[in-house]
Amino acid sequence: MELEPIPDHLEKGLRLLFIGFNPSVRSAETGHHYANRNNRFWNILYQAGITDRKYEPYEDRDLLKEGIGFTNIVARPTKAAADITKEEYIEGADLLQEKLAYYQPKIACFVGKGVYQQYGKVKQTNWGLQKSPVTSDVLEFVAPSSSGLVRMPMADIVHIYAELPAILKDTEEEIK
Repeated sequence: MELEPIPDHLEKGLRLLFIGFNPSVRSAETGHHYANRNNRFWNILYQAGITDRKYEPYEDRDLLKEGIGFTNIVARPTKAAADITKEEYIEGADLLQEKLAYYQPKIACFVGKGVYQQYGKVKQTNWGLQKSPVTSDVLEFVAPSSSGLVRMPMADIVHIYAELPAILKDTEEEIK
């Protein structure tokens, strides 16, 4: 039985767009982003000051009202990112580039270095804002994966994500 992809939550001009590898099996079963109970995504957003409270996966669509959206580089749900094929990454990177160019979020946050490496076709990247974004007029930010499999201490992960509110504030002040 093949699982169905989950819907993107996209609108033009989002403040922040989170981009994951692909939906987990649990996300596909529930129809919500970051739904695996071992995924720390919702805790990270709250602890980093991105959201004013800890949201639950079933509230993912509600964050559009806050200017926060969700998509993935590959739409097909799998048990692990290792199950994604090279061809899926190539096709997904092209489609993602089209989405970013069309929707023009202020910040595209790649949830995992591997996501950005596939998207930007780069071998190495650093955490944080990228100096040479692939999509013009979109700030590209690389953050650690929120998966429970990531061995980085939670405090370090939160510290990286905590850069996003200040960047958002700066971009919003530039517009005024």
